[in-house]
Amino acid sequence: MSHPVTLTVNGKENEVSCGATTTLLTVLRDTLALTGSKRGCNQGVCGACTVLVDGTPVRACLTLAVNTEGQSITTIEGLPEGGELKPIQQAIIDSDAVQCGFCTSGMILTAHEFLQRNNNPSIDDIRTALSGNICRCSGYRKIVDAVALAASRGGA
Repeated sequence: MSHPVTLTVNGKENEVSCGATTTLLTVLRDTLALTGSKRGCNQGVCGACTVLVDGTPVRACLTLAVNTEGQSITTIEGLPEGGELKPIQQAIIDSDAVQCGFCTSGMILTAHEFLQRNNNPSIDDIRTALSGNICRCSGYRKIVDAVALAASRGGA
């Protein structure tokens, strides 16, 4: 049975119809065509599906869409403001911290939220903050360096 739900995604209200057990990831990717959030493990382990709900990183593959009504959802597509990249996005580019790119959106959203809370992190702080996001391509060094670079440029 489908239910009408109003989701505020990247500042825009969207009327969608979904089942009570439909995940936010399914609605974002399949209904709203926002494919930046990736379906990796689909079990909440890898972090590739991470989005911000009211500013908090959540696993979209484990979050029911109906439970996000009335909350603000930010995907990687909605992170830039006015066409300007956030410092973490620019730092990822400048540090060449992308290989296949599958984990990148989840890493960026997680790092963005982290840098809003901690604008002067240690390398260990960064590693801990990103520990829930898995990258199968890299040794994480460039990603950690990019977060440190973003912090040195003023944070999130």
